[in-house]
Amino acid sequence: MPGIDESLTFHPLHIAVLTVSDTRTLETDTSGALLAERLTAAGHVLAARTIVTDDVDAIRAQVARWVADPGLDIVISTGGTGFTPRDVTPEAVMPLLRRTMDGFSVVFHQASLGTIGVSTLQSRVFAGQAEDSFVFCLPGSTGACRDGWDLVLRYELDSRYRPCSIAGQIPRLQGLCA
Repeated sequence: MPGIDESLTFHPLHIAVLTVSDTRTLETDTSGALLAERLTAAGHVLAARTIVTDDVDAIRAQVARWVADPGLDIVISTGGTGFTPRDVTPEAVMPLLRRTMDGFSVVFHQASLGTIGVSTLQSRVFAGQAEDSFVFCLPGSTGACRDGWDLVLRYELDSRYRPCSIAGQIPRLQGLCA
């Protein structure tokens, strides 16, 4: 049966949160704040948090800096995954990925379908591996970030999740998956 195996040791991940927005500040960024609160409450380390504008070069540069940092395991972005002309997160981040995690989008959409119905189709969420880090790109709404964390990422990033979590693919934690 899949789930958290409480008998195993929890290994905190070092996670950076990137908000993509032309209008939010750290004070008004409820989505980034929710992700930061959720991941630290789960026992992970908030290694960095920043906001960049909806600009391909700015987004790509920030994500590239973080995935090049050997002290960072995971990047979670929020924003820029819709269909407005300013939504360019996939165009910015996908060229950095050496592998995509196609199932993340499927599982996110299944979870989101239960909370917002077919409106989930308007999101281009995605994930993948860039260098040795993993990047998860969520929509910008606080509700979507709540769904993304509570229904998907909290399990995927918990080293105790069985049969396996992404933690076992992080170089410093390889071998955690049975």
